[in-house]
Amino acid sequence: MGLISLLWGIVAMLWMVVALIPLLGWGNWFLIPFAAIGAVIAAIGIAVTGSGKRGRAKAGLVLNGIVILVGIARLSLGGGVI
Repeated sequence: MGLISLLWGIVAMLWMVVALIPLLGWGNWFLIPFAAIGAVIAAIGIAVTGSGKRGRAKAGLVLNGIVILVGIARLSLGGGVI
């Protein structure tokens, strides 16, 4: 679960970089739910995995959390959130 969430977070980060380009901000509407699913996978990975092997799941949770926050900020700056 940790590896899946980490890879999910990396894909979300790459997608976030593309969505920061002007006129491609509509991608944030799809990016935020995508990263939220990755955060849920990471949370399950943290809950299921032993205490010594939670690093990948924690990194995935942090990456997906950053993507969610930046996506929301980008939407509110661009007027996408009413």
